[in-house]
Formats: sequence, structure tokens, C-alpha cells
Amino acid sequence: MELPKKVRQLKLKFIKGVVLRMKSMTLDLNSRTKDIVAGYIYILPSLILIMTFSVIPIFMVVYLSFTKYNVMQPAVFVEFDNYIRMFSDRFVRAGIANTLIYTAIVVPTQTILSMVIAEVIASRFRNRFGSFVKSVMFIPVISSAVLVGSLWLFLLATDNGAVNQILGLFGIHKINWIGTTKTALLSVCIASIWKNVGYFLVIFYAGIMDISSSIYQAARVDGASTTQQFFLITVPLLKPVTLLVIVLGTIWSFQVFDIVYVMTNGGPGKSTVTLVLTIYNAAFKEFSMGYASAVSVLLFVIVMLIYLLQRMFFREDA
Repeated sequence: MELPKKVRQLKLKFIKGVVLRMKSMTLDLNSRTKDIVAGYIYILPSLILIMTFSVIPIFMVVYLSFTKYNVMQPAVFVEFDNYIRMFSDRFVRAGIANTLIYTAIVVPTQTILSMVIAEVIASRFRNRFGSFVKSVMFIPVISSAVLVGSLWLFLLATDNGAVNQILGLFGIHKINWIGTTKTALLSVCIASIWKNVGYFLVIFYAGIMDISSSIYQAARVDGASTTQQFFLITVPLLKPVTLLVIVLGTIWSFQVFDIVYVMTNGGPGKSTVTLVLTIYNAAFKEFSMGYASAVSVLLFVIVMLIYLLQRMFFREDA
């Protein structure tokens, strides 16, 4: 009779253990569920803002790109007419060409300049002077593009501009920087580079400071010069940072508008017209919102392609 009693006791203990485990699992699930719900509640305002001001407008732009819409009248569906017009529009073609030329000048120049200046500061001026230089070069970054464009209009003025005054000291005749098709886009590029270099300088400087000093010490022991250390150590180890800078610079170049609008407004002729300026003119001067939306979709596709290339490069680098 003792054996069945022990069996019953063991069964009771087992059942109690199972019940306790079930209760603890239920409590864990409830706490996890509460945490998940709380997390969604915390991010819900951000999701609403993103949906309202980013996602929904994108779908609206895509829809309007297939319509004829001028704000004053209801949108009329016109299928692919806006896209057909876009690919035959000389301003769109000029905008794409000028944006590509602008990107080809600005992105490599500001990338190389910011990397070299960051290396010089990191290797020779890790003091108050270096901090002062970084601070001064960051001022254009926090300044508005309208202010930067206005400043360079003054500096590049044909008669009294500081640039022509300096060139005159070397016997070079005055150059009409803004008023000729040969130099107008170059002038915009110079202003953009001057504004952006300080931002990318800070990024490169942070990347250089993250490189272990022991690597440079070993290179110096092996007899590597400063130039060799830069090209054989700094540049290869800064590859992820360089890719980031190039991608950001390229995206910003395709979105350039305010400096162009202030300095040249797309002129002379079509020499400085960009894609974003074309969108602005179509939307707010011609009030052709449907056509402006089609050009915006083209710009969105280009930027997305750049983003996908960035993802591909970073994946390969990883």
C-alpha cells in the first residue's frame, strides 16, 4: 500500500511543477506581450509622422505623375503623357546632363579635399589650432544655402568681386563667372564644395581617429614615409567612410537646388539647370503639378539606384 501512496505524491509534485511552469511561462508571455505593445505605442507617433509626411506623399506624387493637374482644377488621368513629354523635354535633358557634370566635379573634389585636410589635422595639428580650423570650416555647413550662394555671388562679381581682384594681381583679366555658360556651372560647384567640405572633414577626421596608432608606429619602424602611410594605411582603412561620403555627396548633388536658384536661377540659358530646378519651375511657375510629379519620380528612381549601389558596396565590404 506504500507504493501507490508514493506514486500519488510524485504525481502531485509533478502536476504542481507543471502548473508552476505554466504559470511562469504565462507570466513571461504576458510581460513580453506588454513590452511589445509598449514598444509599438512608443514608436506609433513616429510611424504616423513618417506615413503622413513621407510615405503617403510619395504615393501621391506617383499618382499625380499620371495626371494633368494644375492645382486650380481637378486632376485628369492622362496615362503616360507626362513621362513621354519628360523624355523629350530639352530642360529635363539639360537638367540631367548638368546634374551629372555637377556631380562629377563636386563629389570627387570635396571627397579628396576633406580627406586630405582631415589627415593633415589628425597627423600634425591635434591641438587647439586643429580644433579651430575644424570649427571655422564647419561654419559654411551650418549656414543656409541662400547665404552661401549670396556670399559667392559677391565674391565672384565681375567688377568688384574678391576673386577677380586677386586674379588681377597676377595679370589675369576679369572673368564673368556667373554670366557665361562656360563658367556658371563651375561657379556653382565651387560654392557647393566650399559649403560641404567642412561636413565631410568631420566624418573623415572621426574615421582617422578610429584607426589604431599602433599600425602607424609599425609602419614607421619599417621605414614608411608619411605619404606612404597615408596611401597604404589611411586610405584603405577609410574605405567604408569614403563610400559613405561619396554616396551622401552624390545624393546631395542630385538634390541641389537652393545654391543654383540663388546664384544663377538655371542660367545663362540652360547651362546650370538641374533636375530639382526643373521640378520647381514646372510646379510653381507653370503650375503643371502632374508633369513636375513625373520628373520627381525620375529623381526618386535615380536616388534609389544610388542607395542600392551603396547597399551593394557596403555588403561587399562587410
